[in-house]
Amino acid sequence: MRIFGAGTRDNFEYRELTTFWTVPNLITVLRFLLVPLFVWQTLTMHYGWATLTLAILGSSDWIDGYAARRLDQISTVGKWLDPVADRVALIVIATTFVATEIAPAWLVFSIVIPDVVLIVNAWVLFRGNPNLPVSNLGKFRTALLLVGTPLLLLGNTNWGKGTILGDIATWALALACVLHVIAAAQYFVLARRKAKALKSGTEWSG
Repeated sequence: MRIFGAGTRDNFEYRELTTFWTVPNLITVLRFLLVPLFVWQTLTMHYGWATLTLAILGSSDWIDGYAARRLDQISTVGKWLDPVADRVALIVIATTFVATEIAPAWLVFSIVIPDVVLIVNAWVLFRGNPNLPVSNLGKFRTALLLVGTPLLLLGNTNWGKGTILGDIATWALALACVLHVIAAAQYFVLARRKAKALKSGTEWSG
């Protein structure tokens, strides 16, 4: 069973829908709506419920990709909406953790700064989304972040304090942040290569 690209049909020609109303896009919208709920739960120290919300957030990122491929519902909107939802969720989660002193400041800096650089770079070069393929490194980074953050919250619950959960979460998030910076550097270089190719009129294959 594939971890990345789950639901892919071999020897199947996928279509690209132009409608917003697809199952994967509705799941992505749910992910947007869960972010403020998570913030409220964390600020009010309902860490158990916040952990559950994060688990749903993380699983929805995998489920919408699976549904898009399995149901043949890949869409133009989904290609930019899904990564935007991921970015917004990760930035808000990291900021909330640092603001509530659950996590150190390096967590938010290592996530927010590379993302800001990528957003500015994409706007300067493409005036929008550069439509770059998501690398397996980027997917692994996201998976680590979405696993490490619930574990960090569990480590702050009454039954989780004093256990190794906090240490496991810290190491997972530290590795995720290192991979995040590396992935961001790769996307930065790819974006500039694509812009150069388009400017020269040559075909860009990634």
